[in-house]
Amino acid sequence: METLKIIKIGGNIIDDDTALHLFLKDFSSLKSPKILVHGGGKLASKLAQQMQVEVKMVDGRRITDAETLEIITMVYAGKINKTIVAQLQAHQCNAIGFSGADGNTIVSQKRPVTTIDYGFAGDVKQVNTEPLELLLKNNLTPVFCAMTHDQNGQLLNTNADTIASELAIGLSEIFNVELYYCFEKNGVLNDVNNDDSVIELITPDTIQQLIDDHIIFEGMLPKIKNCLHAVSNRVSKVCIGKSDMLFNKNIKHTTITR
Repeated sequence: METLKIIKIGGNIIDDDTALHLFLKDFSSLKSPKILVHGGGKLASKLAQQMQVEVKMVDGRRITDAETLEIITMVYAGKINKTIVAQLQAHQCNAIGFSGADGNTIVSQKRPVTTIDYGFAGDVKQVNTEPLELLLKNNLTPVFCAMTHDQNGQLLNTNADTIASELAIGLSEIFNVELYYCFEKNGVLNDVNNDDSVIELITPDTIQQLIDDHIIFEGMLPKIKNCLHAVSNRVSKVCIGKSDMLFNKNIKHTTITR
C-alpha cells in the first residue's frame, strides 16, 4: 500500500512569508503522494478589525457569525489558499486548492447550539475520497483550507486540525496514511518551559496519565484528541513538531501510534 503524507500547517508558518516560502519549497520536494491542510493564521482577524467586525473567540475557537464567515471565506479559501497553490506551482508541485465544498470532498453539519453558539462552525460528518484518490494517483497535490459545506449551499468554518484528521481517516482505506501536525514547538513537551523535553512516543495507554499530570492541557488537548481519533481509525502514525521533522529524520518530535 502506497504511503500518503497529510501535513497540516498553522499560523507560525502561514503568518511568516519567509517561513511559508521555505516550507513550501521543502514540501514540494516530498516525493510521496501528499496533501497540505492549512489554517487561517492571524490574517482573518486582522481583516475583520480593518472592516470593523468584532472578533469573538471562546477557548481559542472563533465564533463565526455571517459577517465573519464572509471574511474567512475571502481569507482562507481565497488569499491564503491561492497564495500557497501559486507558490507550489513555482516549485513544480502541481497543486489544486480545495475547500470541503470542492468535489463534495468534506461534508459537515452546523455545530448544534449548547452553552455556546459558535455560529457557522462545522463538524465533519463525511469525507468523500474518490476525487482525491483520482488526483493523488495522477500526481496532483490537494491543498485544503479550513472550510467545509453542509450540502445545502452553506459554507462552514471548520477546525483545520479536524479536517486533517478526518482526511487521514477517510484515505487510510486506500493509502498507508501518515499525518503530520506542524506547529511552533518541537512536539509534546514534558516541561512547557524546556523545548528539549520532547515526549517522543505517546500511545492510547499513556495519554491519560499525561492529561492527569497536566503535561497535556488547554490548547494541546484538542490536537491530541484529533491524533488519537486518527490512530484509532487506521491511520498508521501521527507526528507533532516543527516542520523540520518532515525533512530530517534526526529532528526530535512526538509520534502518536496505536
